[in-house]
Amino acid sequence: MPSKDFSFELITQNDKARLGKIVTQRGDIDTPAFMPVGTQGAVKGIFTDDILKTNTQIILGNTYHLLLRPGIKILDKFDGLHNFMNWNKPILTDSGGYQIMSLSKFNKIDLNIGAIFNSHLDGKKIILSPEKSIQVQKSINSDIIMVLDECPKLTTDKKILSNAIDVSTHWAKRSKTEFGNNKSKALFGIAQGGLFKDLRIESIEKLIEINFNGYAMGGLAVGEKQSDMFKILNETTDYLPKDKPRYLMGVGTPSDILGAVKEGIDMFDCVMPTRSGRTGLAFTWQGKVNLKNSKYKNDKMPLDVDCDIKELNKYSKSYLNHLIKSNEMMASMLISLHNIYFYQQFMREIQKNIKNGTFQAFYKKYINLFD
Repeated sequence: MPSKDFSFELITQNDKARLGKIVTQRGDIDTPAFMPVGTQGAVKGIFTDDILKTNTQIILGNTYHLLLRPGIKILDKFDGLHNFMNWNKPILTDSGGYQIMSLSKFNKIDLNIGAIFNSHLDGKKIILSPEKSIQVQKSINSDIIMVLDECPKLTTDKKILSNAIDVSTHWAKRSKTEFGNNKSKALFGIAQGGLFKDLRIESIEKLIEINFNGYAMGGLAVGEKQSDMFKILNETTDYLPKDKPRYLMGVGTPSDILGAVKEGIDMFDCVMPTRSGRTGLAFTWQGKVNLKNSKYKNDKMPLDVDCDIKELNKYSKSYLNHLIKSNEMMASMLISLHNIYFYQQFMREIQKNIKNGTFQAFYKKYINLFD
């Protein structure tokens, strides 16, 4: 594959909402962009070819989970995750920082070592240092690599948050050294600081000094109110470099995404479309549809009459309701695919409205639809 340098172009803005393009060696990514989550090398319940049909341009994998299974040796045999899962477009990998929080009972943090895990699978000791995280992401052959960070749980304790910034900054420097000079790939820094403006700015400024290809907002979508998330984004995104992509990690619902785009965010990922699909919840242009509800038992209409992916428009809400009630796995597969399709449609409409200067009207129309 011919090498192509990673780059980002800011095309236009509608107030703070940004339209851009990320260039990678495996393809371009139009922003604002949504990345379906394929934690362990699979977007749950959806064939890779069908993900492509939704106009998905990039997916996300996870360093910690892929380190455990299948492991570096197998990934190296396939020259990375792309060949292993038959995905020929860009991949971003989370560094394992989120697992330091979500699997906190299985690990402890050492500033100089990293995160020391007891595997949640078999109890085996695993040291995930900043260097190890980068090495694993290189074995995955990620196009966008994230620094290892400490992502604290939701708290108002500034001492805890300040310490997380110190740890994350120290690890970010080590991650940058291990990453080296590879212009065809990107390394993103991750800002912490909770819901405090001064701490967020401090973290951002320290990361800018190190100099990364892109910048992520970590430690949000961890249980805070949506309004609090929007407020801290409103107060701090202007401190991020204008000429580099901005990524809000682990977000979210369509309204979460829409509100964050309004504050200048470019990239998103979340398990929401597929996790909701597995529970019978669909996202549509009319809002959320709980297909478990008996009111859909006799509904002959599809979720989206215009969706021809996998001929989803041939499946009625009545049939989907029946599959759910019958515990048929096809219900999860069909609804999850629909949700990914809808999310990508939603992102295209956001992009179009930013380009046309009509984003604010689009925002007002849809911001409360998915409550």
